[in-house]
Formats: sequence, structure tokens, C-alpha cells
Amino acid sequence: QVQLVESGGGLVQPGGSLRLSCVASRIIFSLYRMGWYRQAPGKQRELVAAIRSAGTINYADSVKGRFTISRDNAKNTVYLQMNSLKPEDTAVYYCHAHHLFEVKDYWGQGTQVTVSS
Repeated sequence: QVQLVESGGGLVQPGGSLRLSCVASRIIFSLYRMGWYRQAPGKQRELVAAIRSAGTINYADSVKGRFTISRDNAKNTVYLQMNSLKPEDTAVYYCHAHHLFEVKDYWGQGTQVTVSS
């Protein structure tokens, strides 16, 4: 059974930093586009950032210049470095795996990020 396990969420003050990690198991990691989504209370889930094995990266406009996504194919892990955090970044962050050639999508269980003073 495919598993995506996130870690690294928590409570941080505005302007602070957090690093999220997502470890994938039982998939051929390099065949997946890996992404981070977030969902705030009362809002739809939105894409934060995504990265392909070849290195193509996409960011939501709201996080450009503050967040950095990266991946380590040898460790089946994707990271999200979040700097200069704002209260509006508060949400549950989900790891997502999208197969590049087949109809296969997987989600992690989510990790809470709260930005508050």
C-alpha cells in the first residue's frame, strides 16, 4: 500500500520558518510529480508547489520567493522549506504524488501549520 507520510508542521511566529518533509513508500518515486497542497478552514485545497524529477518546479504566486520545494529521489522524500511565514499561510499541508504517465494519485494525511504570535 502506497504511503505518503508528512512531518515538520507546527506553530511558528510570523516571519519564522518551517521545513516540511514527506516520505513516500511503495512507489517508483522518480515517476511521480511531487507536490504540496494546503487547505485553510473554509477554503478549497490549493497547490502550493510541485516538482518533477527533471527539476521542473511550479509555485503558487502567494509563496514565490518565500517557499522552496526540493526532492531527494534516493530517499523518496520531498521537502518544503517555508520562510517568512505569514498568518495567511496557516493551513493543513498535504503531500501529493501524481504519476506522470498513469492515472495514479496519492495523498498524505496532512500536517498542520499555524502561523500566529
